[in-house]
Amino acid sequence: MNVEKTAKAAPLTPEQLAHLGDGAIAYVKEMRSEDVARLFPQAPKIQPGLQLFALLSADGTPIILTDSRDAAVANAWENDLQTVSLH
Repeated sequence: MNVEKTAKAAPLTPEQLAHLGDGAIAYVKEMRSEDVARLFPQAPKIQPGLQLFALLSADGTPIILTDSRDAAVANAWENDLQTVSLH
């Protein structure tokens, strides 16, 4: 019987996990205009009730805010960021 030993990887520290995907991965978050100030405190007042899309870095740092998912994804591609889906 051939038994292979598999090396276990050490668990990631919280700091390592927070930086996983930095500069390479981003995600698109759908949001309502009422929630914009939470992620983009510098943003001007926006009419309530609008559906918007934020492009966020892997660690959750906001990159852009737009009114179209396609525009957010296009911005990611222009900046060599791979977009991932969150469910």
